[in-house]
Amino acid sequence: MDTVAAVILAAGKGTRMKSGMVKVLHPAAGRPMIRWAVDAARAAGAAPAVLVVGHQADAVRRVFADEADIRCAMQEEQLGTGHAVACAREGLAGFKGTVLILCGDTPLLRGETLQGLIAYHRENRAVLTVLTAVIADPHGYGRVVRDSDGRVVRIVEQKDATPEERALNEINSGIYCMEADFLFANIDSVSSDNAQQEFYLTDLVSIAVKQGLACLGRSTDDPDEIMGVNDRIQLAEASRILRRRINLDLMCSGVSLVDPSQTYIDHGVRIGPDSIVHPNCSISGSTVIGSGCTIENGVSIKECTIGDGCHIKAGSVLEGSVLHADVSVGPMAHLRPGTLLHDQVKIGNFVETKKAVMGQGSKASHLTYLGDAEIGSNVNIGCGTITCNYDGVNKHRTVIGDDVFIGSDVQLVAPVTVGRNSLVAAGTTVTVDVPPDSLAISRVAQVNKEGWRLKKK
Repeated sequence: MDTVAAVILAAGKGTRMKSGMVKVLHPAAGRPMIRWAVDAARAAGAAPAVLVVGHQADAVRRVFADEADIRCAMQEEQLGTGHAVACAREGLAGFKGTVLILCGDTPLLRGETLQGLIAYHRENRAVLTVLTAVIADPHGYGRVVRDSDGRVVRIVEQKDATPEERALNEINSGIYCMEADFLFANIDSVSSDNAQQEFYLTDLVSIAVKQGLACLGRSTDDPDEIMGVNDRIQLAEASRILRRRINLDLMCSGVSLVDPSQTYIDHGVRIGPDSIVHPNCSISGSTVIGSGCTIENGVSIKECTIGDGCHIKAGSVLEGSVLHADVSVGPMAHLRPGTLLHDQVKIGNFVETKKAVMGQGSKASHLTYLGDAEIGSNVNIGCGTITCNYDGVNKHRTVIGDDVFIGSDVQLVAPVTVGRNSLVAAGTTVTVDVPPDSLAISRVAQVNKEGWRLKKK
């Protein structure tokens, strides 16, 4: 197969986003919009890809800093699509083959659609092929004008179109295949003689026609794919469509989603078969969830690894945590980064963990904070237990051995160690290490003053 390169236009600020962040970096279903465009080009076999950057160029570059097939070209002043592609010329110096041109704000575009466009372009020996769509309301889009043989003879922006041209409903997607020799030999001939006084890449169609070269259009069956995102309304719609695709793929792989329209799963999440996800859950990052898990209503999971057979109950929040098999969490629990729960651990309602390791079969059933703690196997953490890990300057660690029983309302003032098979009585404040097989108890003696309340009356 002949070589394919890509030019991805990403220089615009995106003023309609009303944002301090450049448009192409806004996330859609868990990753920047431009990442979707780059991956679609890669899936079509394009390498290298030249990103034409402008506003917040360094921030865009950082997204792809470690990717050798990505090059960046600077467009200091945004003077139109033709000018943007001209800026990419140096990045493709010496390249011979087909150039795929697309925009960085088209997150719905699929790699297979671009593959079809390239194949059609080559089969018909065109110098330029544009991806088009036929839509009921073409308002705001450039129109595609064809001759009687179906070849594209002109692409006209709406502001420059005649009434007859505006009546056309085949639109320009802004996505093209062009032969590199033709593209770079003619890009400087593009003029700014139009309503916007910008250099339109679409002028290359007229240039090719005058040279007697073939210009074609290939229509996509799914107009959603070519939707460019210009404001937050369109961003929300694009994200909805992406999540729908993600959810369909998961359900086809054996995952049950009780209400897919109310389930928010980002790109990159993996879930095993026979797991069930209830509505109003948000699962993001590189989260991996095993087989046979239950994720109840209103759960938020980010950057976690969850083993087979786990049960995450309603309203729980998990971030940066690792759960082994058959772990139960919640309801209303909070697992913060650094939490590691081994097999059959139980974390109950209103329990918070942070940098806490719990061994197999241990449990903290309710109303507990476990921070900077190493907890062994078969440990019972009573209601109201707190690891007092912060002295105002530094964080300190609590270590609890296997088979320990911690009673209710215990404070463990770190750094402190409780030896294996010990019991810490309810209401105890532990300030010194507890030896193995011991009872730790610290309570002020109880005094009953009979009749005291009657005297006060």
